[in-house]
Amino acid sequence: MNSSDNYKIEGVAMKSLVIVESPAKRDTIGKYLKDVEGEYTVEASIGHIRDLSNTGKGGLGVDVENGFKPFYIINPDKRDVVNKLKKVAKVNDEVIIATDPDREGEAIGWHLVEVLGLDVHTTKRIEFHEITRESIKNAMGQPRTIDLNLKASQETRRIIDRISGFKLSKLLQKKIKSRSAGRVQSVTLKFIVDREREIDAFVPEEYWTIEASLEIDGKTIPLTFKRLDGKKVELHTKDDSDALVARLGPTIDLIDVKQTERHKSPKPPFKTSTLQQEAFAKFKYSTKRTNAIASTLYEGVNIGTETVGLITYIRTDSTRLSETFINRAHNYIKERFGDDYIAPLRLVKKGLLAQDAHEAIRPTGNHRTPESMAPFLKPDQLKLYTLIYNRALASLMPDKIEQVTTYTFDSNRVEFTSEGVITKFDGFTKLYQLGEDEENVLPALVPPATYPFSNFKGKQNFTKPPARYSEAKIVEEMEKNGIGRPSTYSATIETLKQRDYVTSKAGFLTPTDQGKCTISYLELYFPGFINPKFTADMEKQLDDVQEGSHASLDILTSYYHTLEDEIAKAGEPLPTENCVKEFGICPKCGTGHLIEKKGKFGSFIACSNFPSCKYIQKEPKKEPEKVGRLCPKCGHELLIKHQKKNGKPFIACSNFPSCTYIESFKPAKVAEE
Repeated sequence: MNSSDNYKIEGVAMKSLVIVESPAKRDTIGKYLKDVEGEYTVEASIGHIRDLSNTGKGGLGVDVENGFKPFYIINPDKRDVVNKLKKVAKVNDEVIIATDPDREGEAIGWHLVEVLGLDVHTTKRIEFHEITRESIKNAMGQPRTIDLNLKASQETRRIIDRISGFKLSKLLQKKIKSRSAGRVQSVTLKFIVDREREIDAFVPEEYWTIEASLEIDGKTIPLTFKRLDGKKVELHTKDDSDALVARLGPTIDLIDVKQTERHKSPKPPFKTSTLQQEAFAKFKYSTKRTNAIASTLYEGVNIGTETVGLITYIRTDSTRLSETFINRAHNYIKERFGDDYIAPLRLVKKGLLAQDAHEAIRPTGNHRTPESMAPFLKPDQLKLYTLIYNRALASLMPDKIEQVTTYTFDSNRVEFTSEGVITKFDGFTKLYQLGEDEENVLPALVPPATYPFSNFKGKQNFTKPPARYSEAKIVEEMEKNGIGRPSTYSATIETLKQRDYVTSKAGFLTPTDQGKCTISYLELYFPGFINPKFTADMEKQLDDVQEGSHASLDILTSYYHTLEDEIAKAGEPLPTENCVKEFGICPKCGTGHLIEKKGKFGSFIACSNFPSCKYIQKEPKKEPEKVGRLCPKCGHELLIKHQKKNGKPFIACSNFPSCTYIESFKPAKVAEE
């Protein structure tokens, strides 16, 4: 293979198998390694190759009685992949793991080491956060081994999810026909259901505003009502509005002018959640679509001269930028816009629950501007890349400075204001617009002055219910409450849609009846499970496993036995939130509700206090339908009856068992008779 003195690395084996996750990364990284000394074969695992089996107690794939030891099997659809990797590994001197730099990637790497029969303590593991020639070269020169704490954290999560999936989901399927529950998905669903309850309970309240304006020098100046007789007041009724309007006119006085300077700071560069939110706000992209587009930009794009990853790793909860990127960005900003557009570095605050393991999402090269990349990108790729590029660079630029002029007017002790805004320095908005109102330039006015005033009226309004969560807003809520992690936000929303717990229309989420029913049942019998604090604390404990400061066995033992106890106490759903139909009070115990249940042979009505009360309402016995003919054998009425086994109709004598006459059922013949 080709070699280059610029990329020689000492001590690399002659023949190496490098394993990445996706075919796209395989192709991009394979091209870079042609310039590194040695012979490299790059293959893709195509995600996870193994998962928990369905063996053991309860089919959990985990030995709950012996330290929660997991039993893994190769995924059926990955057997060919694994066989190929084994064959290629045999003809190479070493295997280098190059999976994604997060928990899932570390776990995939560990499974590869196990399946290929490698030594976990010596097998090389490289880590990179952007797919460029330089970053891959650096990663190859700084290999480490599998981080077993990181792997343990992922494994603990997977076991907890399996316990929830098999134990709690089975209960929900039996009791209310819901398909699944999960420590992240159920809490997220509760957020959505709680918001829908707020909307349902909302009662609009009437209020009034005053619409007013002035015409000065051919320009319309909108006025905002501020005070009445020097006090702030609320207008609740038409009478309130009419009384105020009656005091206005025919003139209004300009009594004060104030000028102030307002600074607007740039937003920090994107992390996973804010990218999803902004892509929805600007382009109405779903979280799934944003992730898919961002993945293509990260994994590599052919830009004519080379294939390169245009952005850094997309699953991150950090807004931190590397010193190398900042220095290069400053040089680029200075060259393009001048010294005035370089700001002092701002303090980056780490979120309360953020791991800060990766950088923010940023471009891998300042010279690859959106304009220069446009010929090589699809329209949706270009939109997202432009957003990421401009946001990252703008975060290093100075504030936008505005001059705000506030005019205060008075008409018979009714005070109005009008605000004009002009830009003194555009700062970061050279690159990144906030999407707010443009400048509002007002005529230069000097008090005291009096103007004709006749354009005013009261306007009736009603308060509006809270808006449903958009996909982007529910991600923001998840992050705020410490629910899930960047790698799970989009997947959680997709799970809720696939389970028919929510519907998404124009990106806004509405809970289905089944979703409401699921939360009602969990609130009744598993309140702790869907408490956001419980899930956030669990996430923190799992992060501690990653840091090596918390034993996974303690977490698993506590979680398993707590859930087992709660499942044992769980009863029937109450007739609420469309979960079950109610048919009155149980006549046997007097306290339970008669509710519809589903059994092996169909629906039936029974007491909600089961098993303490075993009352089952018997259906009234239906009288057999008369055929309209007499039995030719004994002269009694012939009836239409049904076989017990398959329900098929037949004709028999009503004098059974004294008369055993039967004949086959023929609808046409019965109708004719």
